[in-house]
Formats: sequence, C-alpha cells, structure tokens
Amino acid sequence: MSTLELPLEDATPEPGGPAAAAGAPLAERLRPRSLAEVIGQRHLLGPGKPLRVAFESGRLHSMILWGPPGVGKTTLARLVAGAFDAQFIAISAVLGGVKEIREAVERAQAVQAQGRRTVVFVDEVHRFNKSQQDAFLPHVESGLFTFIGATTENPSFEVNSALLSRATVHVLKSLTDDDMRALIERGRALLNAPPLSDAAATRLIGYADGDARRLLNAYDNLVAMLGPVEQIDETMLEKSLGEQLRRYDKGGEQFYDTISALHKAVRGSDPDAALYWFVRMLDGGVDPRYAARRLVRMASEDIGLADPRALRLALDAAETYERLGSPEGELTLAQAVVYLAVAPKSNAVYTAYKAARAFVAADGTRAVPLHLRNAPTKLMKSLDYGRGYRYAHDEEGGFAAGESYWPDDITPPSFYEPVARGLEIRIGEKLEELRRLNDEAKNRR
Repeated sequence: MSTLELPLEDATPEPGGPAAAAGAPLAERLRPRSLAEVIGQRHLLGPGKPLRVAFESGRLHSMILWGPPGVGKTTLARLVAGAFDAQFIAISAVLGGVKEIREAVERAQAVQAQGRRTVVFVDEVHRFNKSQQDAFLPHVESGLFTFIGATTENPSFEVNSALLSRATVHVLKSLTDDDMRALIERGRALLNAPPLSDAAATRLIGYADGDARRLLNAYDNLVAMLGPVEQIDETMLEKSLGEQLRRYDKGGEQFYDTISALHKAVRGSDPDAALYWFVRMLDGGVDPRYAARRLVRMASEDIGLADPRALRLALDAAETYERLGSPEGELTLAQAVVYLAVAPKSNAVYTAYKAARAFVAADGTRAVPLHLRNAPTKLMKSLDYGRGYRYAHDEEGGFAAGESYWPDDITPPSFYEPVARGLEIRIGEKLEELRRLNDEAKNRR
C-alpha cells in the first residue's frame, strides 16, 4: 500500500482521533484519513513538494506546522504518524507540562524497544515555556521520538533556537474559496443535506474566513437547525450564523501584520488602503484605543515636523474617542487615518533621534561646559558656572551666532536633516541661514 493511501488507523488510535463516531462534529467526521483526502496545502503536498517528498521517501523528520486555525495542522501530524507506522502521542502545550513530557518519553522508550517509532505532537507549541522546551530537546536530539509542533504564531519568536534548528518549519495557508466549496460538498454528501445557493455558499465561506473547522461546524449546525428544505438560501444562513465574526488573533502575528499594513499604507500616502486596514482592525475586534496609540506614533515617526499638526490631530482623535466611545468615536480615528495618509511625510526627527541615541551610547560621559551650567548660588558663580553664556534673546535676531552648545573637545555631529517636504522645507532654509551666521561669526574670531 502506498504511504499516500495509508489509512490513519495504522497509527496507534488516540481518543478523539479521526475514526470519529457518527455523533462527532462534522469537522471531525470529515478529517482526512489519507493524503489523497487532504484539501488545500498543494504547496506542501503537491508532486515534488516538501511534505509529499517526505511521505514518498519514507524519511521522517521533526517539523513545525505554522498556519492559521483550521487548515489541517493536526490532521497532517496524524497522517505522518500513520504513514510511518509510528506511535502518535499528542500533548497540549496549554494543559500539559514537564510531567506529560516525561510520560511521553516513557511511552516512546517502550515502543522503541519493539522497533517502532514515535511521533510526539505538541499543539500550540508556542505556549511551551523555556523549561518545557528544554525538557523536550534532548529526546528530539537523540531521535527517541520525532517532534511535530503546531502553532498559529511565528515560531521564530516563540520557539527557542535550539529546538527550532532541529525542526523544519512548514507554513500552511488559509484554505481558498475553491477548497472551501469542496469541503461543503463533502459535508453535504455525508449529511445528505440540501444544496446551498451560490450566494449562501459565498456567505458561508466568507464567514469561515479560511478556517475549515469553522466552516464545517457552522454548516453542520445550519443543517441541523433547518431540517428538510429544498435549498439553503442566504436568508436561512443569516438567521443561523448571526453576526459575522472574522478571525483576528489579538496579540498574535496576524494582529501585528495588520497593524504593519496600516502603518505602511499611511507612510505610503494611500488613504484608501489605510482606511481598509484600519477597518480590518476594527472588524477583527481590536481595541480602538490601541489603534489610536499607533496613529500617534505614526504622526511622530513618519510625518514629524513636515506637518506638526498631524500629531495634535492624532491626539485629538484619541481624546475624542475616549469621550464618545464606539461607534461614534471611531469616525474621529478614521479622520486621523486619512489626514496622516495625505500629510507630507518626513522621518527626519525619527532618524535624528535614533542617531543621537546611538552617538550617546557609543560616546563617553562628557562634562557640561561651564558656560552652559546654571549658577543659582554664589559658590557656583565663584566657580565660573554660567560665565560667558550669551543669552540668545538679547542677541541680534534672537540668535547668538558662533555660540557652542556642545561639550568641549567634540566635533559636533549632524543628526537632524530636514526633508524637502511640507513645513520642513522652511525649517531647512532657516537652518541653512543659521549655519551661515555661525560660520561668519567663527571666521571673524
């Protein structure tokens, strides 16, 4: 029998495994039992692709399956174990700990003595803490068992480098609309259910948002609620599903990816795209206060002095939201999004600030020159604190040409370089004039 057709029962059966009872959720009853039944992930399972090659070659390797919910991570792990006639041990990183790891080691040692391999599957591996990962690592290194982790989070941030280096990361993708339609047809055949109208199928697929489990469970509930009908239309679907809730992993990578997209759209001066990502954030359930804080950051980082009003407007939008709340206050945030997107852009202050921090970190602790020190006491005055300081307001044009505000024995670096956009055009012109006056004053000395 080909490994691509090997039924999952050849793996050690586990509670809640794919041989699901008739009363199990539809998603469990339709769980693929061979690679040929897997829908989606062609970039990993198609001819010549990494996981397909691993199955066909018979070479079992540790791996991390990284992808959004409901795309088949657990299914693939079970299929791997079944294809290689390996004992399958599942550990939840949320509920399990070092004790469960020790038990897995003992079970793996027992079957190793019988000449069988073990696959230890860790669901939500990103929740494994350092001690759990450290307890796990020696047994992966020794080959006692093959490690397969499943995660919705970027493993480079959540899995320690030693464990990560011993596993191949396979990125799983959300299922396409065509994949989801194929799943609906499988579910319809199993349930002997009426067909969905095109509009209802499209609406259900949008509701599932790439998550096969969510799609099938929603469809299962829908069929159970409706009873015998000739066709399921969109109205029936809406009554069953209620308000659509999109997948949005607050605090996870998708969360930060969406924020990144908003920030880049604002920086790129595309108000329509910026509004799209902003609404995506709200639609996903992000706290508008968090979005407001990000807008304030954008006003300083990407606009700065090219339009100083941007910072004030972002702060006003945040304060207005606090007063109005949702949904009325969200309009003020949208106003800020559009303003920031169309405002002239400059990161000159941001760049200057980073350069100044780097300079200070690399430089020694230099004394403040005497003429720049305050002299509030007679003793300080007697020590020449403040002596020779030129009060700029008393100078011609309010500028003490030639005065130095740097520590002694330092070659003054240049941090702030205005861009030729917005108000910074005028700021740049003024700085050029001040530099000219400084040069003239120094030449007269």
